[in-house]
This record gives sequence, C-alpha cells and structure tokens, in this order.
Amino acid sequence: MAKVGTALRELRGAQKSAKGVSLYSRFVNRPAGRYLAAVSYALGLTPNQVTLVSAAFSFAAVAAVALAAPSWGLGIAVWAALAVGFAFDSADGQLARLRGGGSAAGEWLDHVVDCAKLTALHTCVLIAFYRFPEAYGTDGDGWLLVPLGFQFASVVTFFGGLLTEKLKPKPAPGSPAAAPSTVRAVALLPVDYGVFCLVFLALGGGGLFRWAYAGLGAVAALFLLAFLAKWFRELSAVPR
Repeated sequence: MAKVGTALRELRGAQKSAKGVSLYSRFVNRPAGRYLAAVSYALGLTPNQVTLVSAAFSFAAVAAVALAAPSWGLGIAVWAALAVGFAFDSADGQLARLRGGGSAAGEWLDHVVDCAKLTALHTCVLIAFYRFPEAYGTDGDGWLLVPLGFQFASVVTFFGGLLTEKLKPKPAPGSPAAAPSTVRAVALLPVDYGVFCLVFLALGGGGLFRWAYAGLGAVAALFLLAFLAKWFRELSAVPR
C-alpha cells in the first residue's frame, strides 16, 4: 500500500494538460486511471501490459454486444467492461510517465488498440442490429447504415486528431500551458468515449438504445465537420 500511495503522489504532479479534454475524462477517467496506474506500478506491470489489460476488457465487451441477446443485465456488464477498459487506457500512459517515459512501440500499441476498439465496437453494434432486429426494432436495412456512419465519423475523428497533433509545431520548452476551458470541456462531453459508453446501459431498452445510439452518431458526424474545419485552419497557419 505504501508503494501505491507514493505512486499516487508522484502521479498527481505528472498529469497531462487538461486542454481539449472533456469533463468526464478530466474528472472521472483520468483520476480512475491514476489509481489503476499506481496499483499497476506496485504490481510491477509494464505500460504495454496495462494496454493489453485495457484491450481485454474492451474487446470482451465488444464481443458481448455482438453475440449476446440484449438485456438490461448485459447492458450493465458491457458498460462496466468498457468503462474499466477506458480507465486502463488512461492508466498505461500515466504508468509510462511514472516509470520515466514511454516508448515509441508503446505509443504505437496504444493507438492501434484504440483504433481497433473503435472499429470493432461499431461493427459489433451493426452485427447486433442484424442478429436481433426484433429486440432493437431494426428490421429495415437502413438501420444497418447507422453503425457504419458512426464508425466512419469516429475513425476519421480519431485519425484526424492524431495526425493534427503530429503535424502541429510543439510548444517551446518551458512555455506555460494554456488554461483549460470549462465551456469547451462541457461541449466535448457528447463525443467523449466515456460518455458514449453510457449508451450501452440502455441495451435492454431495445428501441431506446437504437435511438440513443443513432443520436450520438448524428452528434459525432456534426462534431467531425467542426473538427475538420478547425484542424485544417490550424494547420494552414503552420509555415512550410
């Protein structure tokens, strides 16, 4: 326990900037990830092992969505597994900083798992809509396009944001970090992965889940357009 307490104290001073982070990630997921990182450090786990633990929780939930008949109990289990996987996704980076820094291979693994998780999750919702049309009310083929559209918006947003960060010039060493905006943190809640995971609590509601999922998909598409315009404007100002 002493080792966990020491790790927690060190991690409190080694957090990433909260700029561009939603309230959920800032006040729920990152603190949860901090505790998981401290426990993982005490157990002697490596950041890559923590990434794989995150993947195990996430993909178990993803598979359950596609394979199991929808129910309220399933929804709770899927949400819990996704939420824990997301917290471990935050923990691997924090553990890397606690251990003195990550590696290029570790960062690569983290991003590959994240992209695979996003792609698989929406694919499995599509499979669920196809396998259980009576439960979800997805008898019409048009509903199968909803997960495809949501997947497109999510993956392009993920890739676009990642590429933008790589292409933008890094701030000069020692420059003060920009203060996080509360308004922006609230505005980003609808496209926060942790908030998205909450929709699976409605799996037992059939039509409720279908409409909640479709609504978040429409919001994701609108945010994608806004993000693309913002990123293009920012990168246009970067000298070649």
